[in-house]
Amino acid sequence: MSNFYVVATPIGNMEDITLRAIRILKEVDLILCEDTRTTKNLLDKYEIKKPTMSFHSQSKLSKTDKIFEFLEEGKNLALVSDAGTPTISDPGAMLIAKIKEKFGDEVQVIPIPGATALIAALSASGLPTHEFTFLGFLPHKKGRETLFKEIVKSERTMVFYESPHRILKTLESLNKFCPEKKVCIARELTKIYEEFKTDSSSKLLEFFIQNPIKQKGEFTVLVNGK
Repeated sequence: MSNFYVVATPIGNMEDITLRAIRILKEVDLILCEDTRTTKNLLDKYEIKKPTMSFHSQSKLSKTDKIFEFLEEGKNLALVSDAGTPTISDPGAMLIAKIKEKFGDEVQVIPIPGATALIAALSASGLPTHEFTFLGFLPHKKGRETLFKEIVKSERTMVFYESPHRILKTLESLNKFCPEKKVCIARELTKIYEEFKTDSSSKLLEFFIQNPIKQKGEFTVLVNGK
């Protein structure tokens, strides 16, 4: 029986990886990476010398077939993303579904948990965490405004990821629908310039407009429920 490991890697600080993850990456036959160059930096740091193969949203069907071949040969594989937990807002979710569909119990899919921006942001946000809804990345156009209306009405904390190119647009939308609602912006989690800003959406919009340097980086946005 082959094992297919879903291995969480750091979201910023390279020390945020578990001992188990390091051991598994050293033991598997092949590591599937979102970007082999990014993963190489991590593997070099922990002196992991294993072959890698790229697998991402643009990978052709032949890549999936090749992965199936490795599993049929009894090889153990690990899946990693550039940062955080694979399959969470990540194309790896479709690969896992296909593996389970084709192999059933013949291949064991094993999670190796670790860092994820979603939980890291929630844990330090100060917003209610007993109930929350995770939206991943919001759509760029179609359905975006409808989703913001749902965020405003939600009684749970709503969490989603945003890019530096759209953070102002997102704050403008939140300001339009709920200017006084409490919002937490978690920026560059676990990195040198990690920062949490919590305030009303109107005041946060003003802050980011006045501080364009703060518009850079990776964002996790949390919106308080009713």
